[in-house]
Amino acid sequence: MFNRKNYLITLLILISFLLGVAVTGGAIYLFRGVDFIKAATIDEIQQKTEAGLQGTPHSYIGFGPDTIAEMVEKAGPAVVKIDTMVKVKRRTNPFFDDPFFREFFEPFYFDRPQTQIQRGIGSGFIFSEDGYILTNEHVINGADEIKVTVQGYEKPFIAKVVGSDYALDLAVLKIDAPKELPYLEMGDSDKIRVGEWVVAIGNPYGLDHTVTAGVISAKGRPLSIQDRHYENLLQTDASINPGNSGGPLLNLKGEVIGINTAINAQAQGIGFAIPTNMVKGVLEQLVKEGKIRRPWLGVIIQDITPELAEYFELDSLDGAIIAYVEPGSPADEAGLQRGDIILEIDKKLIKDADDVVEIIQNSEIGQKVVMLINRFGKTRYVTVKIGEKPQRK
Repeated sequence: MFNRKNYLITLLILISFLLGVAVTGGAIYLFRGVDFIKAATIDEIQQKTEAGLQGTPHSYIGFGPDTIAEMVEKAGPAVVKIDTMVKVKRRTNPFFDDPFFREFFEPFYFDRPQTQIQRGIGSGFIFSEDGYILTNEHVINGADEIKVTVQGYEKPFIAKVVGSDYALDLAVLKIDAPKELPYLEMGDSDKIRVGEWVVAIGNPYGLDHTVTAGVISAKGRPLSIQDRHYENLLQTDASINPGNSGGPLLNLKGEVIGINTAINAQAQGIGFAIPTNMVKGVLEQLVKEGKIRRPWLGVIIQDITPELAEYFELDSLDGAIIAYVEPGSPADEAGLQRGDIILEIDKKLIKDADDVVEIIQNSEIGQKVVMLINRFGKTRYVTVKIGEKPQRK
């Protein structure tokens, strides 16, 4: 006999079962779909990574938690520690440095000059497998002995100075090792962008092979330290401390894009490096000739101000006025004088002092240039033979 109540219960059970199958099946399909999408995404990422992610800045390709560590493992052995020694003769009693005291007490005192040793420390990096090393000039300036410590060698090497330049603050050293040495490649500092990651390796405070990381904070920074003026420096927030000088600033590919040079002692996270593109053009000259040869005129010049124009009764502010002539310089030998106003050089009109600097810098040593000058209201032509700028010691 048909039981309506049992029929309804059976129907409900059947419907529930079917719904359960549908939901479970849907869930299985859904999760399989997610797995499929996830797998496809990973494959796509891998394909893009293998293809080099065209259009992505090189510093970010393959960037991950081990990127810096892996780069440092490869680049680190080419970074060296530089120890310098300077011998200084001093008297233990400062009174005898005074000629007055020496004259009266010379027969009685035995305070002869004593040799004292001053030690310095810095960093550098090998840029050639045969042992050429780049560092800052101020690291080795005046040193009587230079020792270079290279990873993998128990004893430091005695280094000789191959070439140096005070103005650019660069020096090239040479060591003789029994085998080929690891070295670093020079990168293109013009391509590095503000915000890109960089790594500094050096020996701050003598702490061997210290690694710090940061970003490029700015480019083209000028900086003056005592009587040394730097141009177009890279600014970074990677920690740079005393002892880092001369060490490399690296991009994530392990290429040198700067030579760590200076810090701002009154601030935190502000360090500076010489861009490698400023180095590349002079490195060969430093190695082969031991110095950088620069064209030289031997004058100090300045722009013509309204006050100077009024004093010299000039109708225009065009030109550059000579404020000082170095005795014995090419300008001195050519007869140029203080107060002369340079109007033209080789028929090129001079608007300001920068025009003169640019023309002289682009001239060849030994080249003759013809200047049109104004001297006390009268114009005349003067021929000057460009000389070589003396090296500062």
